[in-house]
Order: sequence, then C-alpha cells, then structure tokens
Amino acid sequence: MRLSLRYPISRRQLLAATAASAALPAVAQSTSNWSAIEARAKGQTVYFNAWGGSEAINAYLQWAAGEAQKRFGVTVRHVKIADAPDMIKRVRAEKAAGKTDGSVDLVWINGENFLTMKREGLLFGPFAESLPSFAKVDVHGKPTTRLDFAEPTDGLEAPWGMAQLTFMVDSTRTPKPPRNWAELQAFAKANPGRVTYPRPPNFHGTTFLKQVLMDVNANHDAFYQPVTPEAFAKATAPLWAALDQLHPHLWRGGKQFPNNAEAIRQMFADGEVALALTFNPNEAANEIAAKRLPQSVISFQFSGGTIGNTHFVAIPVNASAKEGAQVFANFLLSPEAQARKADIAVWGDPTVLALDKLSAAERAAFTAKPLPGQVEKPAPVIPEPHGSWVDALEKEWARRYRA
Repeated sequence: MRLSLRYPISRRQLLAATAASAALPAVAQSTSNWSAIEARAKGQTVYFNAWGGSEAINAYLQWAAGEAQKRFGVTVRHVKIADAPDMIKRVRAEKAAGKTDGSVDLVWINGENFLTMKREGLLFGPFAESLPSFAKVDVHGKPTTRLDFAEPTDGLEAPWGMAQLTFMVDSTRTPKPPRNWAELQAFAKANPGRVTYPRPPNFHGTTFLKQVLMDVNANHDAFYQPVTPEAFAKATAPLWAALDQLHPHLWRGGKQFPNNAEAIRQMFADGEVALALTFNPNEAANEIAAKRLPQSVISFQFSGGTIGNTHFVAIPVNASAKEGAQVFANFLLSPEAQARKADIAVWGDPTVLALDKLSAAERAAFTAKPLPGQVEKPAPVIPEPHGSWVDALEKEWARRYRA
C-alpha cells in the first residue's frame, strides 16, 4: 500500500526539517567498502532487540534471520522486548561502564526512544544512508523515512516500515463508520460503552491522544518543535475538554481503559465494543485471513488524515557486532525482504521503498489484489509531533484520568 502525505503543519516547516535531514547524501557504500563490511560481518552474532508480541512478526524475523545466516554467515538472535526504554537503560548503563562489547547490536525503534538515544549519544553512525539498499527508499514521497517524530534521523537509523492510525468496524453492525473526530464523538454518544482506547502510555493509546490533539487544533506548527510549557498548555486545553466530553460515553464510563490495542481487538471480535484501532493499515486483513475476524470487518482512516510514521532499526554506539548489524539492516531494506514483509499472509507491514525505483520483477512481488479488511481509500498521513510531546502528554493524561 502506498501511503499519501499531506501537510497539516506549515509546509515551510516540514520542508525545512526534511531539508535538514537530507544534508546527508543518499550515497550507497562503495562496492569495496561494503564488501569489507560483509567480510567482517561473517561469523558475527547480532542480538536484535525488537518487540516480541506478534506471532506473525516473530515468524518473519525468524525467516529473515535464517536468510542472513545462509547468505551472509551472520547469526541473528531475536531478543524479544516489551518496552524499549528498558533496552535504552541497558545501553546507557553499559556505555557509562565503558563496556565496548554491548549486549544490544540492533534495535527496532522510533519516536521518543530514538530521540532519547540520539540526544544521549547512544547510537552508532551515521550508517543508514550508506547501506546499498537505501538507494531505493522513497525519501521524497515518504519524508518520514528521514524524519522520526519531526526529528531528523541524520543517518542514525534505517527505515524499515510504514504505519498509520487506522480504525476498524464490522460493516454489518456499523454501515456508516465515523470518518472524523466530530463523528467519532457522536458515534460514542449514540453507542454508550461501545467505544474505548488503550490506556497511555501504551503506544496506541498515546497515538489516539495525538490524533485528537491534531484534530482539535487548527494550527499545528507548535507540534513540530520541542515542547514548551506554554505551547503545551495552550495546545492541550482543547484536547482535555474534548476528552472530558468523550469519556462518560466510553466503555465502563471512561473510568477504566484496556491495556493495549490487542485487548480492544479481542473485545471487538467478541462484540463487546464496536470499534477497534491499530497502527497497521493491513491488520484487519491479517486477522480476517487468520479467521479471527469476520469478512464483514472494514478498515478506514479519518478522511482528513491520521497520524502516521516510519519505524526504523538502529545500532547502539557500543554494539559488539556493528558490521553484522549493518548487513542485517541492509537485508531488511532489500526489495525481497520488504515485499515479504508487505505480504498480508506474512505480516502486512507497508514498505518504505519507492516502487518506481524497483525493477519490473521486484515490483511484481508487491502487486496483489485487495483483500477483505484492507483500507480501500488511504487517507493522508499526518506526520507525528516532535517526540518531546509524548512524555508531556502521557504524564498529563495520567494526572487527569488514571485515578
């Protein structure tokens, strides 16, 4: 699926940020340099710290690890983590102790976690734009491949996949789903107890907050700058007012919130709630294919756009297998690995590549007929606010609503 992009922030600001991130040339390693990296990578073991909560993703990583072993002699161990900040604490502690052979070689990361590691000097690089596979990344059509929550990546992380906030309903029960924030409010009021969202700081819950924040503010300029107390107070006042109106109509009167999007999806499958949310536009299609959701389920995004971003892989500054990590990151970015990842039957994670940069054979691997549950009309992507807004939003939400 190709994600479109609009500019809900000032076009000047986004273009300026993109230009800053583009200061690094997208030039692949010379053949000799890359061959040397591949030679040094052979025999290395890469400890890849990545979320382990999805069987489909875990199976994909197992396949990718097998290919890395066969093709490059690189062993990849998937270290399943539930919370990226725990990994960051480990890297921080190892660096402080002067440990040069760290326990983390590659991480699946983006957003505020990338911002933290970048600011604290915990990342190796720049390396990303020197990967041979980076030449086929869609840096112009998908500027978030160089911007992570409005922070320039500066080559410190390699793009891996695309994501966008997406909702799902059962069309037999909800033939007219809410297509914007006002309609969602009206839908919740008309269907008391049938709508909810995950409790922040769960990622999906925080993303929902950011979506509402964007929808209730006409001017988005402040969101693409580091947060300040003044900007936060002004911008979030209409957010809290909107949530105060919404919560009494939510599941359990807005007094409790599910732990995560997976819990809501199960509640949705059981008919307990009428609407579920995800950050993978193809998730409903995956669930239908796995017979966990009926074929009457449809996916949609707000017509004016929903929050979207790119997720990345990065190498800690003290990784013990930097060459192996680069080789594996390059393979994950290859047309073959990206096409497999985009396949609904495998994962269904949208690609970061520009299809017009691929050969006819490579493009053919991405073509597939639309499946039940896929978004029929993708909405514009609203780029993520600057990562510094996340912690402030989560803390204030907890202060107001967690009790």
